[in-house]
Amino acid sequence: MKVIGLTGGIGSGKSLVANYFFSLGAEVIDADQLARQAIERGSAGFDQVVSAFGDSILKDGDIDRRALGEIVFADPQKRKLLESIVHPIVQQGLANARKSLT
Repeated sequence: MKVIGLTGGIGSGKSLVANYFFSLGAEVIDADQLARQAIERGSAGFDQVVSAFGDSILKDGDIDRRALGEIVFADPQKRKLLESIVHPIVQQGLANARKSLT
C-alpha cells in the first residue's frame, strides 16, 4: 500500500486534494482531525493539556483552541510542551488507522 502525505499552509488546497483522492477510492486519514480528537473532553490528551496550561484555556468545559493558540504561538517553549502532548497521540492514531486499513 502506498502512503501519500499532504502538507502545506493554510488555504493551500490540502482538503481539496484529500477529497479528490477520497472520491477516487483512496482511504484518507486526516491528522488535523486526529489532533482535534486528541484534546477532546474526556480524553487523556484533554487532561494533560489542561494540567499543563490551566483552566484559563477552558470555555464551557472544552478546550478553547483559540485561547490555547494565543498561548502557544506567543511562547515557543509552551508550543513545544503542547506538541509533546499532542504529537504522540496523533502518531498513535495514525498507526491505528493504518493498521485498520491492512
